[in-house]
Amino acid sequence: MAKEADEEPIGDDLEAVTAAVLTASRVLVAISARSLAAAEDRVTLPQFRMLMVVGQGETKLVTLADKLGVNPSTAMRMAGRLAVAGLLKREVNPQNRRETLLRLTDNGRRIVEEVTARRKEEIAAILTRMPASQRQALITAMREFNDAAGEPPARIAFPLGWPGPSA
Repeated sequence: MAKEADEEPIGDDLEAVTAAVLTASRVLVAISARSLAAAEDRVTLPQFRMLMVVGQGETKLVTLADKLGVNPSTAMRMAGRLAVAGLLKREVNPQNRRETLLRLTDNGRRIVEEVTARRKEEIAAILTRMPASQRQALITAMREFNDAAGEPPARIAFPLGWPGPSA
């Protein structure tokens, strides 16, 4: 790809690197928004975030609220709407009857998988337009960036791609 005239010089210039990462983050946010658009008639962005967290495994309501950064009462209302929609299953914890456990239904899991597949597909399409050597360099750079940010490897999913305060 040709370098544009107004592009910052490549090097160890922190401002140029920051600008490049901000641009990439706009691209990734747009991809995330587009991937969720097809599910908009079924879930909102906050509801999808909840499905993503619950999709990691059976979750206590208070833990879910903490990971989403919301009050337990807010999480309870959101979970209630998703349960009515058939996307989430709520159960009383048999070990502690005061706790509510949440898990995805098959329909909830299907939405998470569909949105994630669309996101992966669009990212892959962009990456195929890059030379293989630059893709390799991007792997190294992104791993270093993720390590510096304290982000776990991609095989560990988080809502919108980042862990909450308790993760």
